[in-house]
Amino acid sequence: MRARDIMTRDPQCLRRDDSARRAAEVMRDKDCGVVPVIDDARRVIGIVTDRDLAIRAIAAGKSPDTRLNELMTPRAQCCAADDDLRDVERKMAELQVRRIPIVDAGGRCLGIISQADIARAGRDNAVSEQEIALVLEQISEPAHSSRPRTSAVAEPQDEAVQPQL
Repeated sequence: MRARDIMTRDPQCLRRDDSARRAAEVMRDKDCGVVPVIDDARRVIGIVTDRDLAIRAIAAGKSPDTRLNELMTPRAQCCAADDDLRDVERKMAELQVRRIPIVDAGGRCLGIISQADIARAGRDNAVSEQEIALVLEQISEPAHSSRPRTSAVAEPQDEAVQPQL
């Protein structure tokens, strides 16, 4: 099974100049916890999560008008639409992320895969229950103190995120 087979297609994306408030509105309206941040060519340049809004914005006392450039995780890791689902699961577990953007060869956002997408694939017998449990366990492992953390403030990026092939 390939990433394209289970991804949520055409997720709502925002630009680095959009506000934290706009990201929260999109998450509310689309019932999601992540929004890819794209450039004018629709290439993924970062990602903002509901946790980013809580920790990097609200807890830090920032305004709802704060630009996503200051809150997003720059250079978000992505997978390609043709990647095998097991490779996507492995990358999610390795990075300890619950969602990962799916991009084309040019880094343009095509979709996103979440833990829920993997669970639904299990319901359809495309993924085993054991595999789902393993991915969930690995993603949920406590972060190690030696694990590098991304800076809370993103510098403007000129390059798009490329899938790790």
